[in-house]
Parts: sequence; structure tokens; C-alpha cells
Amino acid sequence: MDFTRPIPPDPYSLLPVAATFTLTSPDLTDGAPMSSDHAVDGGNTSPELSWSGFPDGTRSFVVSCFDPDAPTPSGYWHWHLLDVPADVTSLKRGAGSTDGALLPAGAFQLASDGGRVGFEGAGPPPGDHAHRYVFAVHALDVDSLGLTTDDTNVTAAFNVYFHTVARATLTGTYRR
Repeated sequence: MDFTRPIPPDPYSLLPVAATFTLTSPDLTDGAPMSSDHAVDGGNTSPELSWSGFPDGTRSFVVSCFDPDAPTPSGYWHWHLLDVPADVTSLKRGAGSTDGALLPAGAFQLASDGGRVGFEGAGPPPGDHAHRYVFAVHALDVDSLGLTTDDTNVTAAFNVYFHTVARATLTGTYRR
């Protein structure tokens, strides 16, 4: 199959500019290929993430992973972690597991666009160009978005938009 198509822009470049802070990971280097540990054909494990420098008054965080390069009109959500308390500034490697055993108290995960609860690793179609996996942490002005596990990733992203006070991103790539 021919996957030739334009490369979409960074999804956050299409939104109003938010204040920024720092997102780091020992598992990811911005703009570089990710290990198969973070892919569906490898370990399917969420990377370790840490963040700092967010604005005073941040009341909670949302962590997500989005693939803008998926061969769909709307990209592909690989992960949404909601209602992360404001005093939590890191996630251990594997925090996005389906059992949620490593999640902060009060936080919960939505199903990925593939229907998997928790982190769904990178899985671009074989032979396609390298896909970008944009990990984002949004600092919010509310303790909770008031959503549940029944809500969709698009509903979460829509609600995050209205409560973001700052955003940090880190992008890994993957190709198979």
C-alpha cells in the first residue's frame, strides 16, 4: 500500500500558544526514535516522565500521548491520564499499565483510540514513514475535568483546551 501523504503539523501548533514548562524522560529524547519497549510490538510500556516549572496555582495535570501521523483524518490517541493531582510531578515507567497499579491516587485512564485502557504503545503501519508520538502534560486550573472512564479522548482534549494554563511536550518517533 502507498502511504504517501502530507505530514500533518504538530497538533499543538494549531492551538493558541500556552505558557510552557519542562517535560523530561530518561526513556525519550525529543525528536529521536523510541525504543520498541514503548511500541505495541515490543513492551507496550509507557515511558517514565517528569515535569517541572509549571505555573503556581496549577490544580491538576492531564498526561497524554497523541500520534498526529496516523493515517486517519483525526490522528490517534494512545493515552490519556486525567485528574493527576498538582503535587504529582512524575510518573514511573509503566504507569500507563492496564491495571493502573502505578497511577497516582485519584487519577484515571481513558481507553486509547484502539480501545485499550491505559497506554497503547506506538504502532504505525509497517512500511509507513516514522510517526511522531507527542507526549504532553497539561497544567490545569481545575482539580478535575469532571470526566469519567466513559468519556472519549476527543472529549478530554476538548475540555483540557478550556482549562490549560501551561503545556509541556516531548516527542518520540517510531517506525516499523
